[in-house]
Amino acid sequence: MSRGLFIGRFQPFHLGHKACIDFALQRVDELIIGIGSPQLSFEPKNPFTGGERLLMIKQSLNAESTIDQRRILIVPIPDIHMHSLWTYHVKILVPSFEFAFVNDPLSKLLFTESGTKIIEPPLQSRDELSGTVIRMRMVEDIDWTHLVSEQTGIIIRDIRGVERMKKLHSIGC
Repeated sequence: MSRGLFIGRFQPFHLGHKACIDFALQRVDELIIGIGSPQLSFEPKNPFTGGERLLMIKQSLNAESTIDQRRILIVPIPDIHMHSLWTYHVKILVPSFEFAFVNDPLSKLLFTESGTKIIEPPLQSRDELSGTVIRMRMVEDIDWTHLVSEQTGIIIRDIRGVERMKKLHSIGC
């Protein structure tokens, strides 16, 4: 049985993340979704809590009838702020895996040096499907809901996430 790892901050979980998960599930039997920096929240770059992000992911994937939830494990992965030890930290927190689905250069380097095989998922509409872009659209009152799943949109609405983003941005946290 093959197992892969896909880590993101998911601030918020968006359709680009969903596309990466779909890509990964076509290549492995099981997928670990690591929620990076779950301890960070109520910051302009990290406005949502680890629990809110977990709910965004879980409810979005639950809504997809084509995804077998038994193939997915969602695990929070707190920061340690030591690049040389990060992959070892990750490997302690999650079940063993053969593949890491990553695009950013530092993660590729760190996982490669730790002996993990890298698979680069294609990035979908990166100019729009970016947490940074979506958060700024929230702050600037530009429609962002088409960039996230319906379930993520509902969670953000229910927690008053747009209002939170605007307050965080205005106080310059």
